[in-house]
Amino acid sequence: MLSISLEEFLIWKKKQLSKGGDQQSFAVLLDCIGGISASDLNLMSINLEGKLHLKKKLEFLESVWDDHLLRSCPIQYLCGITFWRDLKLKVTNKVLIPRPETELIVDIVFNIFPRKSEKLFFAELGTGSGAISIALALAYPSSDGVATDIDQEALDIATKNFINSSKQSNLKFYCGNWWSPLESFKGKLDLAISNPPYIPKDTYEKLPKEVRNFEPEVALLGGEDGLKHIRKIIQKAPLFLKENGWLILENHFDQSEKVKQLLLKNKFTSIEIVKDFSGIGRFTIGRYK
Repeated sequence: MLSISLEEFLIWKKKQLSKGGDQQSFAVLLDCIGGISASDLNLMSINLEGKLHLKKKLEFLESVWDDHLLRSCPIQYLCGITFWRDLKLKVTNKVLIPRPETELIVDIVFNIFPRKSEKLFFAELGTGSGAISIALALAYPSSDGVATDIDQEALDIATKNFINSSKQSNLKFYCGNWWSPLESFKGKLDLAISNPPYIPKDTYEKLPKEVRNFEPEVALLGGEDGLKHIRKIIQKAPLFLKENGWLILENHFDQSEKVKQLLLKNKFTSIEIVKDFSGIGRFTIGRYK
């Protein structure tokens, strides 16, 4: 552990932020590599003569920050860690960095199934880092979940994240495209969730370079109109859901009405468009019969 004065640290911090970047990314750097959380800093701010204990030298932290600014590489990939809800998750460029708005999927599930003692059987399609499935497995300890991903390296990361987050064994991972690894679970699911690739091709080409150059294309690109994967998921969902089983999908900001029509066409009812923090229809949910 390296010890420096809080005053020295704050001068250094101000200098780093003056180069560019945002406070949130800098906080991730400090927490993941420096070993200093935001709450640590808040507690110490009342005593400028206090000492901070760092896991790494300021020079090393500065080199990572400079790399982030120079290449626009997401700080989460440089640190190998991201924070999501109350989880600390390992991430590499094999998985999408889970977004704050996606946290609302878990809240939607809480609204549908308010009793945490429920014995649900749920599936997540395209789990990536495992964030959604792990949050649900922890919140519903009596339930069982299965999560799929087309990329075995992504599943290895998700599996490690589950082991690091919990001593439970109520979540299993399967490699394959969407529903294909879950053939033995037809008609058994209370709930299926997916945050699939939904970015239309022309929009993908215009994404910020920190997304387009670093995050996996397979987790973002949804075909010409962005609905290629959503269509596949909705069309096969009735085979896997129980009667009155729910499907929850995240979609692009302008796709909800189209997703709603796809759900209606495939005999879903109780369809609802749920808005995100910005008031955008980010999620479309439906009940099968």
